[in-house]
Amino acid sequence: MNSGFSEAAYAERGSAWRDVPEADWNDWRWQLRSRVETAEALARIFPLSDSERRGFDAARGRLAFAATPHFLSLIDGADPADPLRRQIVPDACEALLADDESDDPIGEETHSPVPGLVHRYPDRVLLLATDRCACYCRFCTRSRLVSGATGYDFHPRLDEALRYVAAHAEIRDVLISGGDALLLSDAKIAELLARVRAIPHVEIVRVGTRVPVFLPQRVTPELCGIFRKSGVLWMNVHVNHPREISRATEEALERLALAGVVLGAQTVLLRGVNDDAGTLRALVHRLLRVRVRPYYLYACDKIRGSAHWRVPVREGAELIRSLRGWTSGLAVPQFVVDAPGGGGKIPVNPDYVESFDDAGRARLRNFRGETYFY
Repeated sequence: MNSGFSEAAYAERGSAWRDVPEADWNDWRWQLRSRVETAEALARIFPLSDSERRGFDAARGRLAFAATPHFLSLIDGADPADPLRRQIVPDACEALLADDESDDPIGEETHSPVPGLVHRYPDRVLLLATDRCACYCRFCTRSRLVSGATGYDFHPRLDEALRYVAAHAEIRDVLISGGDALLLSDAKIAELLARVRAIPHVEIVRVGTRVPVFLPQRVTPELCGIFRKSGVLWMNVHVNHPREISRATEEALERLALAGVVLGAQTVLLRGVNDDAGTLRALVHRLLRVRVRPYYLYACDKIRGSAHWRVPVREGAELIRSLRGWTSGLAVPQFVVDAPGGGGKIPVNPDYVESFDDAGRARLRNFRGETYFY
């Protein structure tokens, strides 16, 4: 069977997997079976810093470590500050807990009428289809339930969740996430999409995923065939740094786009990864070149042990200012804070409106800092 991946994608691998047959490297199941999951295995690929070694101890019982050969091959093993490396390798800073952090920072549990279903907004729900990901981000909002490290014993009740959606006619939008639902088998994905589509009042079906970045080999012709047949599908791909968009990822995104999937990107603002104007601009430009519209830039949620990741909201707004007017509007995501405790997404914009007068005129400031009245 043709894998659909080119020699360019094959050549991208790191030296640790140089002798792996091409058929294996391009097989998503082999990538999952060959994940690196321990400090000892990772240290055989590149040397770990003292902080990383202590991070593995701090991570026990909180969030497992796992990384695909594909994503590890993109990391500069000689640089402990590599922005891709920092996102997935545990660090001692994870042991530093702040009083305002929690296991459920955005209050999903309080809006969950059925295990695996979150109904926070009036007309849409979040359906958590699995607790597994191809790799585990150290800042994961759902670290309480993904990877199985905490003993949370998460088991989505899909039948009950879909009955809930069918019984609530106000729900017109279903976002499928997890974990990462694209790790399910083709048959389970096809069945889940068909069952959601069969609910008459559901108009929009979305998928949130990091698979095209962590495991682009999963985006097979067969999977894209399922998406092509399922009707209009919106997909937000989690991408935080321009180097995550490898050649294999670019091919996977092209395959999705040609299957009719409408692609957007969501990014988490992370200290030392993408919190400077140059990196963020490079990211959004790279996304547009591979047919992905930047959608959300999230303030990092206050998950336990995440203080070292978080960027002040003011800085996030200023980063948006560094984009607005200086690049295409298509490239500017909406910066949002997902309110702690379950308040939902709150947009945060630079202040372009300076004042309103009694005559109803607005005093406005453009991207260059020039003042105009309207």
